Amino acid sequence: TTDGFLYPNAELTRRGIAHRKGFPESYDRRALLRFVTEIKSGAERVFAPVYSHLSYDIIPGETIEVSRPDILIVEGLNVLQPPTAGQAVALSDLFDFSIYVDARATDIESWYVNRFLALQTSAFADERSFFHKYAALSRDEAISEATQIWKAINEPNLIENIAPTRSRAKLVLKKDRDHTVSTVLLRKI
Repeated sequence: TTDGFLYPNAELTRRGIAHRKGFPESYDRRALLRFVTEIKSGAERVFAPVYSHLSYDIIPGETIEVSRPDILIVEGLNVLQPPTAGQAVALSDLFDFSIYVDARATDIESWYVNRFLALQTSAFADERSFFHKYAALSRDEAISEATQIWKAINEPNLIENIAPTRSRAKLVLKKDRDHTVSTVLLRKI
Protein backbone atom coordinates (compact mmCIF):
# COMPACT_ATOMS: atom_id res chain seq x y z
CA THR A 1 0.00 0.00 0.00
CA THR A 2 1.08 3.58 -0.54
CA ASP A 3 -0.35 4.68 2.84
CA GLY A 4 3.20 4.99 4.19
CA PHE A 5 3.68 7.89 1.81
CA LEU A 6 0.84 9.95 3.25
CA TYR A 7 2.13 13.10 4.89
CA PRO A 8 2.01 12.85 8.69
CA ASN A 9 -1.16 14.31 10.23
CA ALA A 10 0.79 17.26 11.67
CA GLU A 11 2.07 18.13 8.18
CA LEU A 12 -1.41 17.80 6.68
CA THR A 13 -2.69 20.19 9.35
CA ARG A 14 0.20 22.61 8.74
CA ARG A 15 -0.63 22.63 5.02
CA GLY A 16 -4.33 23.11 5.73
CA ILE A 17 -5.29 19.88 3.95
CA ALA A 18 -6.12 17.52 6.83
CA HIS A 19 -9.69 17.36 5.51
CA ARG A 20 -8.25 16.08 2.19
CA LYS A 21 -6.39 13.14 3.71
CA GLY A 22 -6.45 10.32 1.20
CA PHE A 23 -6.63 12.66 -1.81
CA PRO A 24 -3.56 12.88 -4.10
CA GLU A 25 -2.24 16.09 -2.54
CA SER A 26 -2.05 14.42 0.89
CA TYR A 27 0.70 12.07 -0.30
CA ASP A 28 4.42 12.72 -0.59
CA ARG A 29 4.42 11.70 -4.23
CA ARG A 30 8.07 12.67 -4.71
CA ALA A 31 9.12 10.29 -1.93
CA LEU A 32 6.97 7.51 -3.43
CA LEU A 33 8.47 8.11 -6.88
CA ARG A 34 11.99 8.11 -5.39
CA PHE A 35 11.23 4.84 -3.54
CA VAL A 36 10.07 3.04 -6.69
CA THR A 37 12.89 4.56 -8.78
CA GLU A 38 15.49 3.26 -6.32
CA ILE A 39 13.99 -0.23 -6.45
CA LYS A 40 13.84 -0.17 -10.27
CA SER A 41 17.48 0.99 -10.29
CA GLY A 42 18.51 -2.10 -8.35
CA ALA A 43 19.32 -0.48 -5.01
CA GLU A 44 20.29 -3.11 -2.46
CA ARG A 45 18.06 -1.76 0.32
CA VAL A 46 15.22 0.75 0.07
CA PHE A 47 13.13 2.00 2.97
CA ALA A 48 9.50 3.09 3.10
CA PRO A 49 7.71 4.90 5.92
CA VAL A 50 5.17 2.93 7.95
CA TYR A 51 1.55 3.99 8.35
CA SER A 52 -0.50 2.87 11.34
CA HIS A 53 -4.19 2.28 10.78
CA LEU A 54 -4.51 2.17 14.55
CA SER A 55 -3.22 5.72 15.11
CA TYR A 56 -4.27 6.88 11.62
CA ASP A 57 -0.82 8.41 11.13
CA ILE A 58 2.74 7.77 10.01
CA ILE A 59 4.82 6.13 12.75
CA PRO A 60 7.76 8.51 13.29
CA GLY A 61 11.13 6.89 12.62
CA GLU A 62 9.67 3.53 11.63
CA THR A 63 10.35 2.09 8.18
CA ILE A 64 10.04 -1.16 6.31
CA GLU A 65 12.99 -2.41 4.32
CA VAL A 66 12.61 -3.66 0.78
CA SER A 67 15.63 -5.61 -0.49
CA ARG A 68 15.80 -6.16 -4.23
CA PRO A 69 12.39 -7.78 -4.69
CA ASP A 70 11.76 -10.03 -7.69
CA ILE A 71 8.26 -8.59 -7.86
CA LEU A 72 7.06 -5.33 -6.35
CA ILE A 73 3.32 -4.77 -6.05
CA VAL A 74 2.36 -1.15 -5.43
CA GLU A 75 -1.28 -0.49 -4.58
CA GLY A 76 -3.07 2.74 -3.96
CA LEU A 77 -4.55 5.97 -5.18
CA ASN A 78 -1.34 7.34 -6.69
CA VAL A 79 -0.31 4.34 -8.74
CA LEU A 80 -1.90 5.46 -12.02
CA GLN A 81 -1.98 9.23 -11.46
CA PRO A 82 -0.52 11.33 -14.29
CA PRO A 83 2.66 13.26 -13.50
CA THR A 84 2.20 16.42 -11.47
CA ALA A 85 3.26 19.83 -12.74
CA GLY A 86 7.03 19.95 -13.09
CA GLN A 87 7.31 16.18 -12.88
CA ALA A 88 8.70 14.52 -16.01
CA VAL A 89 7.85 10.96 -14.99
CA ALA A 90 4.62 9.47 -13.72
CA LEU A 91 4.86 6.70 -11.15
CA SER A 92 3.07 4.38 -13.59
CA ASP A 93 5.89 4.91 -16.11
CA LEU A 94 8.07 2.80 -13.83
CA PHE A 95 5.76 -0.22 -13.76
CA ASP A 96 6.06 -3.17 -16.10
CA PHE A 97 2.38 -3.92 -15.71
CA SER A 98 -0.57 -2.13 -14.14
CA ILE A 99 -4.01 -3.32 -13.11
CA TYR A 100 -7.11 -1.26 -12.36
CA VAL A 101 -9.83 -3.03 -10.40
CA ASP A 102 -13.13 -1.45 -11.42
CA ALA A 103 -16.60 -1.71 -9.93
CA ARG A 104 -19.82 0.26 -9.81
CA ALA A 105 -19.67 3.13 -7.32
CA THR A 106 -22.79 1.80 -5.59
CA ASP A 107 -21.08 -1.55 -5.02
CA ILE A 108 -17.93 0.12 -3.69
CA GLU A 109 -20.06 2.19 -1.32
CA SER A 110 -21.81 -0.96 -0.08
CA TRP A 111 -18.45 -2.69 0.46
CA TYR A 112 -17.19 0.39 2.33
CA VAL A 113 -20.20 0.48 4.65
CA ASN A 114 -19.95 -3.28 5.32
CA ARG A 115 -16.23 -2.95 6.05
CA PHE A 116 -16.96 -0.05 8.42
CA LEU A 117 -19.48 -2.24 10.26
CA ALA A 118 -16.97 -5.10 10.50
CA LEU A 119 -14.25 -2.76 11.79
CA GLN A 120 -16.66 -1.35 14.36
CA THR A 121 -16.51 -4.61 16.30
CA SER A 122 -12.82 -5.32 15.64
CA ALA A 123 -10.24 -2.56 15.06
CA PHE A 124 -12.48 0.30 16.24
CA ALA A 125 -13.09 -1.54 19.52
CA ASP A 126 -9.43 -1.05 20.46
CA GLU A 127 -9.31 1.95 22.80
CA ARG A 128 -6.05 3.08 21.15
CA SER A 129 -7.74 3.28 17.76
CA PHE A 130 -8.14 6.69 16.17
CA PHE A 131 -11.63 5.49 15.20
CA HIS A 132 -12.59 4.17 18.65
CA LYS A 133 -15.35 6.80 18.82
CA TYR A 134 -17.30 4.73 16.28
CA ALA A 135 -17.23 1.50 18.32
CA ALA A 136 -20.23 2.43 20.48
CA LEU A 137 -22.51 3.55 17.64
CA SER A 138 -25.70 1.60 17.02
CA ARG A 139 -25.89 -0.24 13.71
CA ASP A 140 -28.10 2.49 12.21
CA GLU A 141 -25.78 5.23 13.49
CA ALA A 142 -22.75 3.38 12.10
CA ILE A 143 -24.40 2.96 8.69
CA SER A 144 -25.30 6.66 8.69
CA GLU A 145 -21.76 7.70 9.69
CA ALA A 146 -20.12 5.41 7.13
CA THR A 147 -22.44 6.70 4.41
CA GLN A 148 -21.63 10.31 5.34
CA ILE A 149 -17.88 9.58 5.20
CA TRP A 150 -18.37 7.85 1.85
CA LYS A 151 -20.30 10.81 0.39
CA ALA A 152 -17.91 13.45 1.76
CA ILE A 153 -14.55 11.79 1.09
CA ASN A 154 -14.46 8.45 -0.69
CA GLU A 155 -17.01 9.06 -3.44
CA PRO A 156 -15.55 12.43 -4.52
CA ASN A 157 -12.06 10.90 -4.45
CA LEU A 158 -13.28 8.00 -6.60
CA ILE A 159 -14.95 10.33 -9.12
CA GLU A 160 -12.25 13.01 -9.25
CA ASN A 161 -9.02 11.06 -8.80
CA ILE A 162 -9.39 7.31 -9.12
CA ALA A 163 -11.86 6.58 -11.93
CA PRO A 164 -10.10 8.94 -14.38
CA THR A 165 -6.91 6.84 -14.10
CA ARG A 166 -8.64 3.69 -15.36
CA SER A 167 -7.49 4.27 -18.93
CA ARG A 168 -3.84 4.35 -17.82
CA ALA A 169 -3.91 0.69 -16.73
CA LYS A 170 -2.77 -2.15 -18.96
CA LEU A 171 -5.41 -4.46 -17.49
CA VAL A 172 -8.87 -3.58 -16.17
CA LEU A 173 -10.75 -6.10 -14.05
CA LYS A 174 -14.43 -5.28 -13.59
CA LYS A 175 -15.91 -6.72 -10.40
CA ASP A 176 -19.55 -7.41 -9.69
CA ARG A 177 -21.36 -6.85 -6.40
CA ASP A 178 -20.32 -10.33 -5.16
CA HIS A 179 -16.64 -9.54 -5.97
CA THR A 180 -16.52 -11.91 -8.94
CA VAL A 181 -14.66 -10.61 -11.96
CA SER A 182 -17.18 -10.14 -14.75
CA THR A 183 -15.02 -8.42 -17.37
CA VAL A 184 -11.34 -8.50 -18.23
CA LEU A 185 -10.00 -5.79 -20.52
CA LEU A 186 -6.38 -6.10 -21.63
CA ARG A 187 -4.82 -3.23 -23.51
CA LYS A 188 -2.63 -4.32 -26.38
CA ILE A 189 0.92 -4.61 -25.10
